[in-house]
Amino acid sequence: MPFNHNDHYHPYLLRQLPPNARRALDVGCGTGRFARRLAARGLKVDGIDPSPDVINTATALGGDGITYHHADVTTMELPTAEYDFISCLASLHHVPFTTVTKLRDALAPGGVLAVLGCAHPSGPRDWLPWLAAVPANLLARAVVYAGEHLNGGPDPLPKAPVRDWATTMAEVRRESARLLPGSTVRTLTFWRYALLYRHP
Repeated sequence: MPFNHNDHYHPYLLRQLPPNARRALDVGCGTGRFARRLAARGLKVDGIDPSPDVINTATALGGDGITYHHADVTTMELPTAEYDFISCLASLHHVPFTTVTKLRDALAPGGVLAVLGCAHPSGPRDWLPWLAAVPANLLARAVVYAGEHLNGGPDPLPKAPVRDWATTMAEVRRESARLLPGSTVRTLTFWRYALLYRHP
């Protein structure tokens, strides 16, 4: 039941799927929540994560059409022009930002790279939506706390490793424009940004 800032944006990310998408790659898939939602849309999904614990959990939870890989995206060999959709949820800050070029090259023509990222604000257009999210976040946390106590405690599944980030939104915008021409970067509430890129 817990309110999760990343899970909150699953519907938004699913709306970025290109028409007739067949294959997807979920980078930093964790326990496979988003990978399972992609598979439910009929896609064949590769999920990769460097944490063996969360990959073992994802595999145990199953999901038709999903193959999980215990791997580091920076060293794993990815096929060229293979995926119609590549998602990267709160995991890009674990690797060099230039990793987006590797993901770009793995996109099929017309494919979409969707990054839900974490970065430090660089000005009012970043601070304002994040400050506005504070009351909603407190309310959601209260609901989660009550729900956990009514339902026997917190979710026992292992959590994906958490790492702080040093990147700023200004750097994200600059590097996205340089490495992914035509991409868009949008500040979201709940301390996230969305980077969207459609491969020509």
